[in-house]
Amino acid sequence: MSAETILSNARIVLEDQVVEGSVQIRDGRIADISEGSMRSGEDFGGDYLIAGLVELHTDHLESHYSPRPGVRWNKTSAIQAHDAQVATAGITTVFDCLRMGSDEDGGFSQGEMREMADAIQAAEREDRLRAEHLIHLRCEVSAADVLDHFADFETDPYVRLVSLMDHAPGQRQFQTMEQYTLYYKTKRGLSEEAFAHFVARRQESSAKYAGPHRDALARVCAARGITVASHDDATLDHVEEAKGYGVRLAEFPTSLEAADASHQAGMSVLMGAPNVVRGKSHSGNIAARDLASRGVLDVLSSDYVPLSLLHAPFVLADDFDGISLPQALAMVTSTPARTVGLDDRGRIKPGLRADLVRVRRDDGVPVVRSVWREGRRVA
Repeated sequence: MSAETILSNARIVLEDQVVEGSVQIRDGRIADISEGSMRSGEDFGGDYLIAGLVELHTDHLESHYSPRPGVRWNKTSAIQAHDAQVATAGITTVFDCLRMGSDEDGGFSQGEMREMADAIQAAEREDRLRAEHLIHLRCEVSAADVLDHFADFETDPYVRLVSLMDHAPGQRQFQTMEQYTLYYKTKRGLSEEAFAHFVARRQESSAKYAGPHRDALARVCAARGITVASHDDATLDHVEEAKGYGVRLAEFPTSLEAADASHQAGMSVLMGAPNVVRGKSHSGNIAARDLASRGVLDVLSSDYVPLSLLHAPFVLADDFDGISLPQALAMVTSTPARTVGLDDRGRIKPGLRADLVRVRRDDGVPVVRSVWREGRRVA
């Protein structure tokens, strides 16, 4: 017999409108959407029913695995804690960011992230996880060993997204030494001499490795059909370079001109949901709200606060007359899903996966009441 669930008397957020009605789930898929009230099924009492959130960029797992400098937590325990938090924030598909390449700013030893990926996949086989976990490799192209780390994933089908990053001073996120000095010298208490040596070594590594590593990684991703993301693009030259690499996702552009050009080139422009909620960037770069007002904000990521991925779309819908709730929620559902080729989710539509979230929100921070992944209630 088919497994069937009815969710009734909900405000259903579709791609272009909000309707009051019911959704029928059968065998893990959305079977039917009907308008009007029903007496059967789970009564939502007017709560929202939205598509499960799709998270492309979160460093949250790393904070569970390495909660203090030099501390490594049990991988399975870290994964479960991370999974529980993202699922109860309404995230049903999460791309776990794993760092590739070690440098003077830290990182993980070769093989460590491969072990983490193995632990994620084992947890899935053992039915420990609520959300579906895929892999986003964050590749520090200026690191000498980034290709060695990347080689550990050369046959892993869970790798669906690769970002090309360079955090050297004078590059991308840190275009000025003022920003870099604040982030590394002042916050970390480095002496003038230690900071000067740190900067010189990072700049030398970037000059030597960044270009060849970008080329090599982009070639592999093109051959394997992996979505490529650029990271912290600041100039029109950066955007042109990204276009040449076939980039589909522009993560955290650091200037308005780079954001505008990326959007016009057909890339999905991603910014942090915490940036929206706070109204500014934690690192002093451009505000996500400025991109929203220009119509060039396409995707949000929770980055370091899982619940922000649900909170931010409601903030945008409240604060911007030109952004409806369906448009805002598309930034965390259908647009990220399409960007990485996951066309079976991110929308409430017959035939698609029944990844669904019940949300109550009268005012302020929304509350997740229930979560379904492929029709199975997981929270």
